[in-house]
Amino acid sequence: MVGASFAYALSQSFGVTCPSILVVEASAPLSDKFLQPSFDARSTALSFGSRQILEALNLWKILEPLVSAIHEIHVSDKGRFGSTQLTRAELGVEALGYVVENADLGAVLNEKLKVSNHIDFLIPASIQQISPTPGGMDLSIATESKRFNVSANLVVLADGGRSPICKQLGIEQSKESYQQHAIITNITFEEPHNNIAFERFTEDGPLAVLPLREFEGENRCSLVWTTAEGESENLMGLRESALLSNLQASFGNRLGKLTSIGERFCFPLSLSIAKEQIRPGLVLLGNVAHTLHPVAGQGLNLALRDIEALVTTLKTASKNQQPFGSMQTLQTYVNSQKFDQQKVISFTDALTKLFSSKKLARIATRKFGLLSLELIPAVRKRFTEQAMGLNRKF
Repeated sequence: MVGASFAYALSQSFGVTCPSILVVEASAPLSDKFLQPSFDARSTALSFGSRQILEALNLWKILEPLVSAIHEIHVSDKGRFGSTQLTRAELGVEALGYVVENADLGAVLNEKLKVSNHIDFLIPASIQQISPTPGGMDLSIATESKRFNVSANLVVLADGGRSPICKQLGIEQSKESYQQHAIITNITFEEPHNNIAFERFTEDGPLAVLPLREFEGENRCSLVWTTAEGESENLMGLRESALLSNLQASFGNRLGKLTSIGERFCFPLSLSIAKEQIRPGLVLLGNVAHTLHPVAGQGLNLALRDIEALVTTLKTASKNQQPFGSMQTLQTYVNSQKFDQQKVISFTDALTKLFSSKKLARIATRKFGLLSLELIPAVRKRFTEQAMGLNRKF
């Protein structure tokens, strides 16, 4: 999603003067996605700030019928006093955020890439080798039937947190395990979600329930359930009835009884930051640059802001006749996003550690924090703006 979003954003920004763009994608898209909705569709939370970016790219009108809006966010600490509600009315916006199914967003982006006059969309294909040159990078690319070489002034790498290309280039990652796993699935409740998202903090980590579009008359939500490393295997092995019982005990009865659960996925959670985001002719975007804890759903939203900043930087470089892949150009991009990245990384890391701790001092701190959010409007407004991707500069 990050690489496709960048390619499309670049083509939109440059218009008829757009340089030649090659997108290399390993996984073939589901061209008939819109005809075959799925209960088990994976999803992503988009902030209101991301909506503004997508509007500027003329993508929002296509996506809007496919998303579920978040009108309120209920934040609570399991078994302890202290909770707060964040509402769209406080910020004067239509929604605090939106939940989009990954396949829907992917299908919209893929279609835009296919019809662009400036983008060559190579799919399925993979980069076998990459090597620096005085003018940028040389790449060896393989498809199902052939292998060929491409020279590029700039390579934008967006191939995920376990990037084989980063390993090949010797780009190291600074990693810190949270000693947690995330169980991701879709669930249904007796009662409708009414466009409310829930962030429930437990001793093992946050439990997020996000509103999804109704599917075949069922009240469907997306679940991101953070558990201790040693507990996830047990939960993944439970029968549906036992797992629903465990989940109901952790989440409570805010939406009535849990009625069903979909296909489950489990991932280890860590904070991973690339020690180099740029090299001559190379820039990293998305999870390959910074993989965050899913708390508050900041990953893709930060990547979209990085994309916006990188496109702006390249547009300026073009006007000034500076090479796209020069360190001067790419350092300008990094400098423009450094504060935003550091702030979001610190925000998600602090939330995770504060609300996943059993230490009495941290329990007291988070009680105070939730009470502050509830009782002090200015604090709540600042917190909400951060989660919405609107508070970038201070």
